[in-house]
Amino acid sequence: VQLVESGGGLTQPGGSLRLSCAASGFTFSMYAMSWYRQAPGKERDLVARISSGGGNTDYADSVKGRFTISRDNAKNTVYLQMNSLKPEDTARYYCKAQFGSRYYWGQGTQVTVSS
Repeated sequence: VQLVESGGGLTQPGGSLRLSCAASGFTFSMYAMSWYRQAPGKERDLVARISSGGGNTDYADSVKGRFTISRDNAKNTVYLQMNSLKPEDTARYYCKAQFGSRYYWGQGTQVTVSS
């Protein structure tokens, strides 16, 4: 099983980034997918999640209206489009796959928002 995040980097406040998480080794279309983030010294928090079929999404209040989660089950990939980025969005972003009590984590990708 592998979850490989990409797309992180350094951007200025107000900028945009698109994160991707490529999955392999399990039946991606059966799993709900989520993005979490963790800043230094803080807990890992849920950012957004999407149901297995993509029809249902949820967002943390802090990112509503700025971030969009989506998935392409044909490509075994989940995305996080991040717009209007703020310095407080700086964190390491992780994707998580979950089916019932079974879950997998990726290694994360760093997002830094700074002028």
